Amino acid sequence: MNTAGYERLQSQVIPGYGSLARLAVALLASSPLAAQQQAEVLVAGCGTGAELLEAVAQRPDWALTALDPSMDMLQEARQRLQDQPGIQWHQSTVELFVEEAGMAGRFAGALCVLVLQSLRDDGGKLAFLTALARCLRPGAQLVLVDLMQSSLPSLEGQLDQAWHGFQRASGLAVSRQEAWHPIGIARLTSLVNAAGFGDPARVFQALGFEGFLLQRLG
Repeated sequence: MNTAGYERLQSQVIPGYGSLARLAVALLASSPLAAQQQAEVLVAGCGTGAELLEAVAQRPDWALTALDPSMDMLQEARQRLQDQPGIQWHQSTVELFVEEAGMAGRFAGALCVLVLQSLRDDGGKLAFLTALARCLRPGAQLVLVDLMQSSLPSLEGQLDQAWHGFQRASGLAVSRQEAWHPIGIARLTSLVNAAGFGDPARVFQALGFEGFLLQRLG
């Protein structure tokens, strides 16, 4: 699937998708460490490059590192960015990246949009979050956007129906939810605390999709 097709599909599935990258970059750019000139910023799971494009537009001074385990995604992103200078590209998982590339404590901030939901909560989520925390300097922030389980069980059925209705109204007939593994806010808080972050601060919500600011503890 080409970039245009991928972006169109995401916008059919995810409410507010067109603004997610812009919002994520704006949030990180206002954080204390990433607000500094020429801050080093990690984009974990860069996909086809939506957050990278926004980062280049909003903060052209940032030194960006784009990370994704999929070579196809990296190639799409590089083509979309037209080999923009100032971006380091790595085909890797965050866990391998921090160990093999010696990136512990390097970054002033990180973006992770729609990645954690694809990992099972069998140790995979904790390993991923722990590696992200290790990549960051103490006090650095992570913008995390993910599909979450509802904290109001009485509304869960209605929210699920609304999400399917949103997809149908967007022209999509098939839900992709079966490939995702959402967790609730209590579980997320437990995981991020164990990984080395403070409590998550919710800054965005559209149906089940929520955005959080996390700060690496020093």
